[in-house]
Amino acid sequence: MENGGGDVPENANDHCPGTQSEAAGKADACAGCPNQQICATAPKGPDPGAITHLLAIIERMNTVKHKILVLSGKGGVGKSTFSAQLSFALAEMDHQVGLLDIDICGPSIPKMLGLEGQDIHQSNLGWSPVYVESNLGVMSIGFMLPNPDDAVIWRGPRKNGLIKQFLKDVDWGEIDYLVVDAPPGTSDEHISIVQYLQIAGIDGAIIVTTPQQVSLIDVKKEINFCKKVGVPVLGVVENMSGLRQAFSDMKFVKPSEAGETDATEWALNYIKEKAPELLSVVACSEVFDSSKGGAEKMCQEMEVPFLGKVPMDPQLCKAAEEGRSCFTDQKCSASAPALKSIIKKLVKTK
Repeated sequence: MENGGGDVPENANDHCPGTQSEAAGKADACAGCPNQQICATAPKGPDPGAITHLLAIIERMNTVKHKILVLSGKGGVGKSTFSAQLSFALAEMDHQVGLLDIDICGPSIPKMLGLEGQDIHQSNLGWSPVYVESNLGVMSIGFMLPNPDDAVIWRGPRKNGLIKQFLKDVDWGEIDYLVVDAPPGTSDEHISIVQYLQIAGIDGAIIVTTPQQVSLIDVKKEINFCKKVGVPVLGVVENMSGLRQAFSDMKFVKPSEAGETDATEWALNYIKEKAPELLSVVACSEVFDSSKGGAEKMCQEMEVPFLGKVPMDPQLCKAAEEGRSCFTDQKCSASAPALKSIIKKLVKTK
């Protein structure tokens, strides 16, 4: 067999140009080769095991029916909270679910799933996820840090290497959904996860934003990133879409020149006496400026689906802090119904 040399797979066609060649997967000799698609999309560079790794990723991902990427253009918009609650909801719908945290420098998923302090275990099948329930497994670099306060100071290649290892070495088993929580932006981690998951088949991306223009500007970049790399946008979620809080849960203060004093007890007693019906009312407030139409208008302009709005709910924030589902009780009365509506749209689409 005459080959072009340089990282030629054993099962390659005659005259293979090599996996690191610019012609890899595109040359006439590549036609009909079982590695053609992989070679055409694989990163070119000094990794001689690229094909082997990609084949291992494909084999792992063959046991995952649906792969969903959760993105945000800006940090602090509630993307990880959404990823966690999406995973809880899918698991409570009796799906087998995996949640993969690839936010290498800021892994918050272990806390949001109530798994802080847990360790990863290895078996002859690979890395075992950490399980919340029997049908909800989680993987994160947060499980690997000796101290949760340790900073992860890594360059791009090392981040990419860990993402690759997560995809090829984690033994998810047969699952219905893999939810991938990505860091904000469009950097190394995003390029890597898209490159690897496209080969294995990715359903698409959900993009989380807040209503104000400063967030939507970055979301447009995220949508354009998805379009350029060929990832379908499943839809955009407008998070923190106004504050919703039961009147009875609110705190009150009396401002004065000397400062503020707590007036909660006085105010609630006054309301109970004078207007008790107010205690069953939910107070609404626009925290962010949505006067220009928010995410819904932006989706119309960018021609992508709008999935819905999730209000800012202090009870949802508390559920995330405590690492629990917002769907198991009636406390998250403002946010849980909105999240359920969005998730039903996604499942129906799938």
